[in-house]
Amino acid sequence: MIFRILEDQYGQKLKDAKAADQRFMQLALSLGRRGLGRTWPNPAVGAVIVKDGVIVGRGWTQPGGRPHGEPEALKRAGEAARGATLYVTLEPCSHFGKSPPCVDAVIAAGIARVVSAIEDPNPEVAGQGHAKLRSAGIVVDVGLGAAEAARDHAGHFRRIRDKRPHVILKLAVSADDRIAAAGHKPVAITGEAARTRVHLLRAQCDAILVGIGTVLADDPLLTSRLPGMEARSPVRVVLDRALRIPGTSKLVHSARQTPLWVMTSDLAEAPAAAKLGAAGAQVIHVVATTDPPGLDLPAVLHALSEKGISRLMVEGGSRVASSFVAAGLVDEIWLLRGPDMIGDGGIPALDALPLSAIAGSPAFKERASESLGNDTLTIYERA
Repeated sequence: MIFRILEDQYGQKLKDAKAADQRFMQLALSLGRRGLGRTWPNPAVGAVIVKDGVIVGRGWTQPGGRPHGEPEALKRAGEAARGATLYVTLEPCSHFGKSPPCVDAVIAAGIARVVSAIEDPNPEVAGQGHAKLRSAGIVVDVGLGAAEAARDHAGHFRRIRDKRPHVILKLAVSADDRIAAAGHKPVAITGEAARTRVHLLRAQCDAILVGIGTVLADDPLLTSRLPGMEARSPVRVVLDRALRIPGTSKLVHSARQTPLWVMTSDLAEAPAAAKLGAAGAQVIHVVATTDPPGLDLPAVLHALSEKGISRLMVEGGSRVASSFVAAGLVDEIWLLRGPDMIGDGGIPALDALPLSAIAGSPAFKERASESLGNDTLTIYERA
């Protein structure tokens, strides 16, 4: 009987310990997400330090990518870190970059246990951080929260493995799968709740991309206009093969406040590029295509990756969206559907491609769906 009681007590302690681990890792993941869109070229890492069941330190990667999440949490914990457990959403770095290795700081602080969500695929880390911690006598558990961490760090992983950003395609479509009225005339498709969600997504991305057609038709600003989050607007990227972007556009006028990168052909005229540069925009030359006329999308994504962009939001228009889908370069899709019809003559969401190229396609699986006022948001991810 005594053995049974002891067994039950031990089992309950294990359950309680697992529940505590999950709770603290969820907090670390939430903290890490605070940095999404602000930490490039580094991943947005969250860290929590716990001692005797009490949180003594927490941190997340700061704007610009430094300091990393672990040193931030250790700084807040101070001496309380000795003998404590560190929960972190990505393997601590083990190499010298623009700051010292995080593993050295963790070891020096006297951390007794590290719960790490996932291994970092960066060849300069790739398990070496975990190995160094274990060599120092620290208990290391890997894998708790791995699925969520992989989603949060998808941009970092994609940039390391494929030399391009994680691409999120946003589409707002009417009930009859249109994105604009005849003649590309803009029309309000979704309501305030959906627009707020889109602006939040912008703030969580490193860059937002549109084609020159959208610029000429809509003259967008492409910033995050949520109260208090204006400073979190992404880099604005325009695909403009012949440098047709008007100097009077909102994008060019705001280029000194919010970065504007114009991707163009290496054959584009130098005077036009010089004018954009003088206005504060950055002109980036990439390989052009002739059939159809445009820019080579893999080259565009590689160039953005080389500049540190890891999370890219593609927001229009139909030709750009269909080109990314057809090229197999979309990793995640946010499909917002409004309740109203646009009718005959409206512009199809994906140009010549049917919307079934996303919904119902074996290339994508539905991850989540929710109502936003009278609109619906469905999120798909690469299968």
